[in-house]
Amino acid sequence: MDTKPPVRPSMPPPASSRPSTNRNLRDDSHEVKVPQVPEDAMLKFLHAVIHFAVRILAVLMVLVILWGVADVGYVMYQRLVAEPFMMLTVSDILVIFGSFMAVLIAIEIFINITLYIKHDTLPIKMVIATALMAVARKVIMLDFKDLDPAYVMAIAVVILALGLTYWLISYKPQQPVKQDER
Repeated sequence: MDTKPPVRPSMPPPASSRPSTNRNLRDDSHEVKVPQVPEDAMLKFLHAVIHFAVRILAVLMVLVILWGVADVGYVMYQRLVAEPFMMLTVSDILVIFGSFMAVLIAIEIFINITLYIKHDTLPIKMVIATALMAVARKVIMLDFKDLDPAYVMAIAVVILALGLTYWLISYKPQQPVKQDER
């Protein structure tokens, strides 16, 4: 005698697996979706103008990156031909590192812009990482001999706040491991 198990009525998927109806909500990739273009003709036009402006920013950022690369080369050349010839001091190396990091920050900003153009998303995690890199560049370039202690504390608070924000965005609680019952 073949008995089939009872057929359960289909249940709607849990809320977490349903596609989001609100495009402004965060998803697991930590990106905020930009609202869809409204049906109003004027708002469509203004949205298209904003997208065109962002494309112009992308082109300008490429120019800034190329200019930054040329600047890194020029700074290295200046430091290497100065007396003592072909020798770099610690301060020279810090200046070169600062130039490199400025170019890397520009590249990250360019990537943020291109992600916005391609996907209409604001990559929040990447924006926080870019801000962390910019603050790190600032710290590398600081001359602590001439700084007010309150200024150093303010930078420390900014670094802690950005680090905590990045950690909170990246944090994914681990699911408890189920033990096999014997």
